[in-house]
Amino acid sequence: MSWSGHETVMKAEVVERLRPEQGGVFVDGTLGGGGHTEALLRAARDAGQAITLMGVDRDPDALAFARERLSALLDERRVFLPVQGNYRDIPRLLQEQGLGLAQGLVVDAGVSSHQLDTAARGFSFMREGPLDMRMGPDAVTVEELIRSSDEVELTRILKQYGEVRRPRRIARAILGASGRGELKTTLDLAKVCGEPTFRDRIHPATRVFQALRIAANDELGALEELVRRLGEVLAPGGRCAFISFHSLEDRIVKHGLRELENPCTCPVGLPMCACGAEPIVRTLGKVSYPTDAEVEGNPRSRSARLRCAERI
Repeated sequence: MSWSGHETVMKAEVVERLRPEQGGVFVDGTLGGGGHTEALLRAARDAGQAITLMGVDRDPDALAFARERLSALLDERRVFLPVQGNYRDIPRLLQEQGLGLAQGLVVDAGVSSHQLDTAARGFSFMREGPLDMRMGPDAVTVEELIRSSDEVELTRILKQYGEVRRPRRIARAILGASGRGELKTTLDLAKVCGEPTFRDRIHPATRVFQALRIAANDELGALEELVRRLGEVLAPGGRCAFISFHSLEDRIVKHGLRELENPCTCPVGLPMCACGAEPIVRTLGKVSYPTDAEVEGNPRSRSARLRCAERI
């Protein structure tokens, strides 16, 4: 399946916040099908500005597709640099590409529609596929994760990353099926999770698959590290835009930006700051949501949340 089936979320809002019409160096930390990158390049072109855009993705398929998709927009004033890697490494990747600090950064966290819809990637419990779920070759497969986990660790993963109900019971069932050789495909795993009842708003496998995917790819660890290191990514006046799709991601972004905006560690009650910590960013407004029109056209966007900040 082509990456062209992926719908880019909150594209207009990202362009508005990041201001590519001013030109400079920009980073798309989750390149995917290249939708946000394309929008940024078009805005810079329409304004007659030079722009260099580094697109980072763990998935080599995404890099190949985006390179082809964006070729018509590129010339000596609009440069696209596709880089395979994890967005937690953006500070290093910027330096390796000789780009210095960036004027803009966008991160569209979580799994893409392309990955969900490609059965061979193993992300969906609705399609038969391998127990994989790797976003790139740097991750472990879900099968490897399950085999290397005991009941305590797997329970923690299900509870922390999926907020799964009765996580210990589910963990025990997964490990039991694995030990008996009954856990070979995504449909096998979904069966272990149980069938939905009239009380369930979502299929029981939804949160289990989410938890295992997040753990296998260390998604939250990567996101937390990148937010913490924004000072090594953005130039003064540079802006970041983070799109998240569930509360765990959004909490990391929200709290991480808050700590960068208010880094003082002094005890409450001191008449003035004594720790000397200086703010690194200022947040730009409150959290934003997709418009009703976007949700109607792309139902998967309904849970998206956008948070932005500017480097001081």
